[in-house]
Amino acid sequence: MKRILLCLICIFSLLGSKAQSYNELVEKAMDYTFKDSLQQAEKLFREALRLDPYNARNALLFSNLGTVLKRQGKIDEAIDSYTMALNITPYATAILLNRATLYMEKNLTEKAYLDYCNVIDLLPNDKEARLFRAYIYMKRRQYKEARIDYNVILGIDAKHKAARLGLAMLDQKEGRYIAARDGMNLLIEDYPKDASLYKMRANLELEQNLPDAALLDLEEALKLDARDADTHVMMGDIYLQMEKKHEAREAYEKAVSLGVPRMELMEKLKKCK
Repeated sequence: MKRILLCLICIFSLLGSKAQSYNELVEKAMDYTFKDSLQQAEKLFREALRLDPYNARNALLFSNLGTVLKRQGKIDEAIDSYTMALNITPYATAILLNRATLYMEKNLTEKAYLDYCNVIDLLPNDKEARLFRAYIYMKRRQYKEARIDYNVILGIDAKHKAARLGLAMLDQKEGRYIAARDGMNLLIEDYPKDASLYKMRANLELEQNLPDAALLDLEEALKLDARDADTHVMMGDIYLQMEKKHEAREAYEKAVSLGVPRMELMEKLKKCK
């Protein structure tokens, strides 16, 4: 009887030691993560997973390991780690979104699309999943489906900047120029310090053959960000189209001074003579 008791005590002692070691490893790994000591955190997460591969908390550990790997630029390994987490908890929307983000970084849009669809099935009002799925639909030229996702977002948040911008771009692609310009006008009213919006409206105006209006918008963009070389190139292109060669050359030379390689603009500069 005493031997049995001693054996049981030893077994429980070992189990307690194992659990404690697992918990200690996880705690230290989290501490290293918060301190940005990512290599040490990765090592400890992996040790904990090896020590107790069937622990109920391992889905969270694989997810945390995925985030640590992502922050180190180990994208493929991070995807694998998120996938291991999802094998344990397939309905974890935060992990699905994290994996989808990495799929998008690797241009694996079809895989990302499936993850976003799964999130939307579980959380129909998730704005992040709707927004990125709309982006994928736009790339596929599935404009009807993209519009549905943008409208769902705006039904939740009428001022959502990215969704409003997406709808304006969608209207532009479909040739609804008045609606597109109305959308851009409202966005600029709400975000008058966003230089990129003026550039986008300038692109829209160029499609409508309104070069003077486009130049005005690009001038506004430069007031907000005078060192944007791309804006100077856009202005040079418009001036060249208008046969204002002196102004075009000045714009291109400014772009070169801001870092655009002269070779990239050589053909355009030749046309300014």
